[in-house]
Amino acid sequence: MQNYLTISSGEDLKEGKEKILYRLFETFPGFLSWGTLVSAILFSWLVPVAVAIFIILFDLYWLMKITYLTIHQVSSFLQMKKNLRINWLKKLNGLGKEKIYHLIILPFYKERKEIIRKSLEAIMDCAYPKEKMIVVLAAEERGGTEAKETARQMERDFSKSFFRFLVTIHPKNIPGEIAGKGSNVAWAVKEAREKIIEPLKIPSEFVIVSNFDIDTRPYRQYFSCLTFHYLTTKNAERCSYQPIPVYNNNIWQAPAFSRVVATSGTFWQMMQQERPEILVSYSSHSLSLKTLEEVGYPRNVVSDDSRIFWKSYFYYDGDYRVVPIHYPVSMDAVLAESLSRTIANQYKQQRRWAWGAENIPYLFFGFLKNKKISLWEKAGRAIDILDGFWSWATSSLLIFFLGWLPLILGGEKFKLSLLSYNLPRITRNLMTLAMGGMIVSAVLSFLIFPPSPRKRRRLRQMSMLFQWLLLPVTLIAFGSLPALDAQTRLMAGRRLGFWSTEKAT
Repeated sequence: MQNYLTISSGEDLKEGKEKILYRLFETFPGFLSWGTLVSAILFSWLVPVAVAIFIILFDLYWLMKITYLTIHQVSSFLQMKKNLRINWLKKLNGLGKEKIYHLIILPFYKERKEIIRKSLEAIMDCAYPKEKMIVVLAAEERGGTEAKETARQMERDFSKSFFRFLVTIHPKNIPGEIAGKGSNVAWAVKEAREKIIEPLKIPSEFVIVSNFDIDTRPYRQYFSCLTFHYLTTKNAERCSYQPIPVYNNNIWQAPAFSRVVATSGTFWQMMQQERPEILVSYSSHSLSLKTLEEVGYPRNVVSDDSRIFWKSYFYYDGDYRVVPIHYPVSMDAVLAESLSRTIANQYKQQRRWAWGAENIPYLFFGFLKNKKISLWEKAGRAIDILDGFWSWATSSLLIFFLGWLPLILGGEKFKLSLLSYNLPRITRNLMTLAMGGMIVSAVLSFLIFPPSPRKRRRLRQMSMLFQWLLLPVTLIAFGSLPALDAQTRLMAGRRLGFWSTEKAT
């Protein structure tokens, strides 16, 4: 009855009608986004007055949305700063932390030793008993002998620093898998259970699994904060636990556009932490081993970090949620050996993230199969995920480009109208007010960045202020365009494989 939980695409379905239905769901995100953009162009020519009114209303809506999200952003930032000051290890006294083990999965492909070493050192420096920490360094067989040697070197250097240190080698070309992080994590969890958890007879409900990207460096009190939330949350095994990803590891070395994209991602996750009812697991996150045993980590999708949430959501008939912990982990901004490669990698990373649209057909198909989730709940979830991916692909283009089309395509009659005269002024004033959100982001970015290097410190700090002028460009080049690319591929049935972001130090 729950075979639909493992679907990766319509090709996994045997029944013809279901396969056709799933394919229709796959076309829907791209159809909605492209339909909006094409309609804006077409109607700017046919009914410019209606489009002009729509643009004004859309800009007004966007202003209210930015105001709403900025309030959440500031609130989340203040909560994060508060949590950073708390001694979470001390707060665990009397809560039974002695029974909790942390299983930390670090999957990697061809990343450099320096990247892996710094992540392991950050975990080792955390203020949590190391005798309760199990680290799994999960290498890929596809990485060749160099990846295996890197894993063995890390094992020699760090094996005595934790309760257990396990190196796993994920075999390549396993039927039914997609080469990438998800399949590697699934293999690593299986190996850790068979070689450590089960032989030691540790109950799975007492094991918290942290699924980290290889560049993830947890802040000092992260595991204590995570344990506190796990031990104080009702039905803790029916939850994922989401930190705030702060792309600070190499922020001073990254170019300006990469910093803007990375910091925008951090602020978006801050805003989402304030809306736990719609929060979905993202990138580095944690959950109970018992959940993974019952649900199974997805091995056949690119967006495994969000798919594990939706898969658990359906498995438990909607009784699954994400708990925001308002505590940061530091990660890498996109940075390659050259500017051109950094630009290309930034685009590819954003396209991979935007490929999360593959969860839309999965969600819609699951709603048809699962009769235990309420219609009201289904409608809310559907609207939220559609709005998110639609806005990602279209909002920047509508605001910064298509809003001028009625003036260009509307004809002489429209150009002579009062609405034509006022349209650019109204939109300019609304967007000027909306820039308040950008100013808030610029100020907060100074407060979350680590101290700048001594060399060229003043010049770098000035660039951090003016870099936000690039926001309109980055929202289109590294927002709308890769999102449209991903949705078009999904609509055309061109599957996107997992792409591992190049990491330069």
